[in-house]
Amino acid sequence: MAEEQTLGELLARYGISRRALLKYATYIASLMALPPAASTAMAEALAKARRQSVIWLSFQECTGCTESLTRSFNPTLENLIFNLISLDYHHTLQAASGTAAEAARLTAMKENAGKYLLVVDGSVSLAENGAYSTIAGITNLQMLKETAEGALAVISVGTCAAFGGIPHAKPNPTGAVPVSEVITDKPIINISGCPPIAEAMAGTLAYLIAFGKPPELDHLNRPKAFFGESIHDRCYRRPFYERGMFAKSFDDEGARQGWCLYELGCKGPVTYNACATLKWNGGVSFPIQSGHACLGCSEPNFWDKGGFYRPLSTATGTSGAWIGGAALAGAAVGAASAAMLRARKKSSTGEK
Repeated sequence: MAEEQTLGELLARYGISRRALLKYATYIASLMALPPAASTAMAEALAKARRQSVIWLSFQECTGCTESLTRSFNPTLENLIFNLISLDYHHTLQAASGTAAEAARLTAMKENAGKYLLVVDGSVSLAENGAYSTIAGITNLQMLKETAEGALAVISVGTCAAFGGIPHAKPNPTGAVPVSEVITDKPIINISGCPPIAEAMAGTLAYLIAFGKPPELDHLNRPKAFFGESIHDRCYRRPFYERGMFAKSFDDEGARQGWCLYELGCKGPVTYNACATLKWNGGVSFPIQSGHACLGCSEPNFWDKGGFYRPLSTATGTSGAWIGGAALAGAAVGAASAAMLRARKKSSTGEK
């Protein structure tokens, strides 16, 4: 359970200096595009805060969100669990099992009533009163309502919890819905992605612990620091897009030269996430850098929107076009640029 010591006292006990805490706060502040003064304020707030009790529930999911969290580099998983938070219940990471595990959840709820954070990954089944997914003899639906009642806030990690994700895709036999369709009386923060970026989860938790409130959110309740710009905005392949230079297959010369993957179905222009800047596995790479088009996995209903390898201008969902006017305009500019390049080449070589 959450300890009575402040984080500052706890960190000092482990030989972690105030300077090291300030460096970490500076990293988080820059990560979340906060002003320079915020790093000092965050460090001071973290030093005075108690270890935050966190209850993590996993419902209809693949454990990918937890796998992503275990690959957090700053803070590392062990620093996050043992220093910043008290992870009182987590199906995958907790040592206890069976009756003891459920007792830990109930005790954490009682001892930290109104103060614990509830993290949920996975969608919630509503069909047959939630009978398609149960834990410890009770449905996910029942467990969610029971645990959310005393929570300070709810963090939906992963697209399944945030928007329904793959379980919500057609034909949706379990009646899967996002957490926000069940819990409507608590602040909800969505950290979408399939899976979400580890630093986005850790950074949001650190902000909540330091300031006691959610960071600035977008219209889908996602932290703007991580979801404020499209992947296309920061993609290193964008200059090729602007010049109309598109790979036609995953193994053609254009692909080998790093050309834009728009015509291979890249959803970067309409997908908002920090993949192109934070990247994955400690900043090593992200899907587009590895040669694969963005699937749009951090957006609602990404699984049902017309095919992963169809260009945005042709991919449509069941309720209208996938692509917005701005992206269409961008595609038109790209096509016009390509035509101009071809015309210049013909002019310089004397081709007709």
